[in-house]
Amino acid sequence: MADSEHKTVVQQEFTRQADAYAVAPTVSDPERIARLVKAVAPASDARVLDVACGPGFLALAFAAHCREAVGIDLTDAPLAIAKTKLKVLRPMSRNGGETWGTPNISNVRFVRGDADRLPFADGEFDVAVCRFALHHMEDPGRVLREMARVSRGTVAIEDLVTSEHRDRAEYQNHVERLRDPSHTRALAPSELIGLFTAAGLEVERLYSGETAQTVELWLGNSQTPRERASEVRALLERDAREDLSGMRPHQKDGQWFFRHRTLAALGRRMNQ
Repeated sequence: MADSEHKTVVQQEFTRQADAYAVAPTVSDPERIARLVKAVAPASDARVLDVACGPGFLALAFAAHCREAVGIDLTDAPLAIAKTKLKVLRPMSRNGGETWGTPNISNVRFVRGDADRLPFADGEFDVAVCRFALHHMEDPGRVLREMARVSRGTVAIEDLVTSEHRDRAEYQNHVERLRDPSHTRALAPSELIGLFTAAGLEVERLYSGETAQTVELWLGNSQTPRERASEVRALLERDAREDLSGMRPHQKDGQWFFRHRTLAALGRRMNQ
């Protein structure tokens, strides 16, 4: 699929999924967001860029700790959700106080744009982050290089990861693409680390995690068509019998579940 065609698919899917995506636990969980913010530990005068920001949770969290946060996304629908949040929030305390309340946050803004052609100058930000979006990119290496270009300090990625075994990784990615055609490919941990190296970044910290997914909720959030959803269920049930991906599908109390494994990688420009 051509790059422009895939971006159209991404826009279509995240327009349809915007509301459900904004409340998905993986995306909105404040503890997971706080863990990444704490790991990055931006200086109080830092400018932070959140690439493929979606509904804006991460940018808003960074804004409580730094001078400015900018979120950029390809799709209008999640950006509209992010901008709506600004209207119901008051200026964020930088001293650990209450962050929710009345209008308006002056140190956050959201813009539309491409992750692989960031409309910012070299070194314009101190930090560039991207959370749970790299697996929707046609060329994740280019995205990471762009993040490294616009950041003069830390670059951080948190994303789904697959098995290091190619056939197992492809089984997982096949399931993911059936469920959501905007999914391109989740990377194995070694591939993600390799992209940091290729972008001229020194990996300084890694941490892993996993999220339990309820199959029917997961399919419902993406509004997967019935025929494809049936195929996804069949593949997960086969995976449960034969251990084909590492997703570990299983039944509990009459419902199917599986796990998403995640990895956060933090690096820095080596000339800094």
